[in-house]
Order: sequence, then C-alpha cells, then structure tokens
Amino acid sequence: MNNHKKTLSKFTSIDLNAVESVTPNERFRKKNVLLFISSMILILLIVIIPIIIVKITKKKNITTLMTTQTTMSKEESTVQMITSAILISQQILLSKNSSWKQNGTTIAGGHGFGDSLQHLKYPQGIIVDDEKNLFCADWGNHRIVKWKYNNDIGEIVVGNRGQGNLYDQLNGPMSVITNKQENSLIICDGGNKRVIQWFLQNKQQQTIVSEIDCSGLAMDKDGFVYVADDEKDEIRRWKIGEKEGTLIAGGNGKGNDLNQLNAPFFIHIDKSNSLYVSDKQNNRVMKWKKDAKEGIVVAGGIHHENTFEKLNGPTGLFVTHLGQIFVIDSNNNRIMRWNESDNKSEIVVGQDGSTNFYNPTGLSFDIDGNLYVADWGNDRIQRFDIEFNSK
Repeated sequence: MNNHKKTLSKFTSIDLNAVESVTPNERFRKKNVLLFISSMILILLIVIIPIIIVKITKKKNITTLMTTQTTMSKEESTVQMITSAILISQQILLSKNSSWKQNGTTIAGGHGFGDSLQHLKYPQGIIVDDEKNLFCADWGNHRIVKWKYNNDIGEIVVGNRGQGNLYDQLNGPMSVITNKQENSLIICDGGNKRVIQWFLQNKQQQTIVSEIDCSGLAMDKDGFVYVADDEKDEIRRWKIGEKEGTLIAGGNGKGNDLNQLNAPFFIHIDKSNSLYVSDKQNNRVMKWKKDAKEGIVVAGGIHHENTFEKLNGPTGLFVTHLGQIFVIDSNNNRIMRWNESDNKSEIVVGQDGSTNFYNPTGLSFDIDGNLYVADWGNDRIQRFDIEFNSK
C-alpha cells in the first residue's frame, strides 16, 4: 500500500514537472506563430486596402460618369422636347363650342393714323406669345412693334430707322412669327423681298430667303420655315441656311385648280405637317397634307350657295387641334369658323355693332383662348375675350 502511494506520488511528480517544463516552449512557439500570422495579415492589408480603394474609386467614377451621361441624355431629350414644343405652331386648346364676347377691346393703336408708339399704320400679321406679348407687323410704318399685356404704348423691336433695306430696316413687313428657342423673330420683309431672322438679344439679323414676294409665314415642329410667295403662287419650305426651298403647295401657275393658288396670303402648319393656305383671290382655304401633290378645299370656294359658307378675300388663318379653321373673311369684315369634319361654318365676331372692322388682316390667340385681330383699315388691334370654353 505504501509502495503504491510512493509510486503514484512519484509518477505524479514526474508528470507535473514535465508539464511545467513544456508549457513555456509551447507558449513561445504560439506567440511566434501569432506574431507571424499578424504580420502576414498586416502585410496583406497594406497591399489589399489600396487596391480595394482604387477599385472603389474607379467604380464610383464610372458610376458618376454613367449617372452624368444619363442625366445629360435626359436633359438633351428634355431640350429636344422643349424645342419641339417651342417650334411647332401654337396649339390653343379651344373646344368646338367656344365663344367670344362680341365687343372688342382696343389693345394697340386705335388713335388714328400715325407713327408714334401709340399708333399703327395698316397693321398686317400679328402673333401673341406665351406671356401674352403682342408682336405686330406695322406695315405702313415699316417696323415690328411689341405690346406687353395691358400696355397701350408699344415698343419698336425692329425698324426704328424708318423705311429701308439695311440690316436694321424694313420695308412694308407683312407677317411675323416667334422662335422662342433662339429668342428671335422670323419676319416677312415684303417690300425688300426677303425673309429675315431677327435676334432679340443682340439686335442682329440674318437673311433666310432672298428675292421672294413673301406674305405669310409658318414654322413646323422641326424648325422648318414655310413661306407663301404671292408672285409665284406657291408655298415653299426652307431650312435655315438652305439656298433652295422645297415646293409644298401650288407652283403650277395662277389658277383655281386643286394644284394651283391665286395670291396665297397667310398660312398655318399643324402638328402633322398639313399646310393650310388662305387662297385669297380664289376666296377659299386650301389644305395640303404632307407630301400631297394637290390640295383640298376646306373653307369657302366657288361651290357654296349659302352666304355663311362663302369667303371674300380670306387673310388671317388659324387651325385648332380639333381641326376647326378660323379665318378672316376680310372683305366681309368678319371672322369665320369652319369645322373641317362637316364643312359647316359660323360667324365668330364681326356682327353689326361696335365691333365693325375695316378689312381685317392678321389673326392670333393667346394661351387663354382670347382672340386678337389686326383691324387693317382702322389702324388698331382688337382683342375679343373668350366667354365660354368647355374643354
């Protein structure tokens, strides 16, 4: 028994000594291993982290570039959409049952014959922009005049040096349209036989078309300018910078066939690029669909028996998104409305009373649907406020 205890005690003592002698070595080795692993991890981190940073930076730059490009693409698309909206002929949302007050308000001129900023002399084409500014081709005073909304004193925009053919002069301007994108006006300078673009900011002009007996103007959604040539009885389409225009309507001599015109006056282009023409001496309004070889009569003409369905010297012209045709029946001193779908007509304004016109010419609407008329013989512009417009 005692021998067994001694043996066990001896065994136990030896075992403990062995453990005590091994543990420091293991700890040392473990410490070295840990140190080595830590060093390797540190080295790897030093190498890998910059690589990761570079990759993240590149990815971020690429993402930023893609985002920028996408944004630019969206902005470019937006600009194109805005441009189209600006260049297309003004689309006023009038209903088929719209009506106007019969008593007009004189908003420009109306003070008799004269050349002051409160006077007009035989006004021709007019256009009202989105801010309700009125631009008028003041034919007899050889200038383009702007009237701000509810201001009875005008501002000369082009032609403040009298009649002439210099860069800042006009000679009997017939019509004017706006190009908001380029902050400019397109003007038919009739007496100088040219169509010019006048830049409002720097007060400079460039000639778009030369040697043309122009009357009416229009611009489509793609920026092409349409010009009525009274002498050649035709309408041509011009791209700014082109030397030769494209024949769109007429051009087959003076006459009343469906492929002819006789003294085309004002014109209108719709969103599908159909062209409408006041065919003045033929007492009708013609429509040329895109790429058509001949037109169709959509108002007036020689076949109508009803007095309300006849025209006598049509001039100003506007076509709505519903296909309603507003035309000035100049020699009958009234404004007519035709429904293209059923060829029915009615008088809009110009009944007997205080709205008497004297050979009216130009026609325009503002964004609210109010009607503006250039009253040629009375040297004034009349506005007829809309009173019903169930859209």
